[in-house]
Amino acid sequence: MQATNWTLGAPRAESARHITARHVRLAVFVSLACSALVQASAADGSPSVTGAVAGGNAVGADGLARCDKTLGVLRIDEDTNSNWYRAYGTRLGSTAPLLNMMVMQSNCFVVVERGTGERGVNAETQRARGDEARESATRGKGQQVVADYLLKPEIVMAKQGSEGSSVGLAKLGKVLGLPGVGGMTAGLKSSEAGAVLTLVDIRSTVRLAAAEGRAKDSSFVVGGGGIGGGLGGVGRAYSETDEGKLITSAFADAYNKLVVAVRQYKAQKVEGGLGEGGGLGVQGGSTQASKAVGN
Repeated sequence: MQATNWTLGAPRAESARHITARHVRLAVFVSLACSALVQASAADGSPSVTGAVAGGNAVGADGLARCDKTLGVLRIDEDTNSNWYRAYGTRLGSTAPLLNMMVMQSNCFVVVERGTGERGVNAETQRARGDEARESATRGKGQQVVADYLLKPEIVMAKQGSEGSSVGLAKLGKVLGLPGVGGMTAGLKSSEAGAVLTLVDIRSTVRLAAAEGRAKDSSFVVGGGGIGGGLGGVGRAYSETDEGKLITSAFADAYNKLVVAVRQYKAQKVEGGLGEGGGLGVQGGSTQASKAVGN
C-alpha cells in the first residue's frame, strides 16, 4: 500500500476542508498514541527548587519538606576528588548552592558558609582586625558559628535516553483513516537520575541518617516508517529533560526523605557504649562483651 504523505502544505487537488479533516485525524492519532503510553509511565512528582528564603521564612518552597523546629547547624561538604564529582561536577558545577537552598527553605538546619564564600569571610575578618579598619565593638573574636552536622551529597546514577514502553500504531491509524502509518510505533524514552544524602555528626563522626532520591522523565517519540516528511516535530510531545534539572529533582527527593527520617530520629544504643568494643565479643578479648564470653 502506498504511504500517504501528511505534509502541512496544501496539496493542489484537495479542498481546505479536506486538509483540515486530515490534520484533525493526525492530531487525534498522536494524542491517542500518547494516551496509550501514559499508563506505562508514571509521572515524575519530584519537587522543584525555586523561590527564596530568609531565616525561618521561605517563599516558593512548594513540595519541599519542612521542620517546625531547627535541629542544629549544618555544613555542606562535597567530595570534589570523588568519581561522581569528576563525572558530573566538572560539567554541571557544584551542588552546594542547590543544597543550600533546599536546607534553608526546610528550616531543619542553619547553614554555615564554607568553600569559596569562606575565603571572602576570612579576608574581611582579617581586614577588620587590621590597622586601617574602623573601630567596632562587634568585630571581636569568638563569633563564628561551628557546624554540628555534615551533609555529604553524592550522585549515584544518571541515565539518559533509555528505551521504554512502545505500542504499534498500524491498527490505530487504520481506524482513523491514516493507512500511511504502516509499521510505525510510538514509544517512551526515559532519563533517570539518582542521588544520596548522608548526615554526619561532626563531634562523634557517627552517620546519623541517609536517604536516596530518584527522578525520572519520559519523552514521547514516534518512529518506524509510513508517514511522509510532513510530520516533522509533531510526533514528539515532550523534549528531553535537561540533565541538571533531573539531578535537581533527585536531590530534592532525597532531601525530603532525609527530613522525614530526622524528624523521626531515634538514637542507636550499643551495650557498653559507642566505641567501647560493641556487643559482639570474642574469646580472650578485653572488651566487656568479650569478657562475658570467657576463655
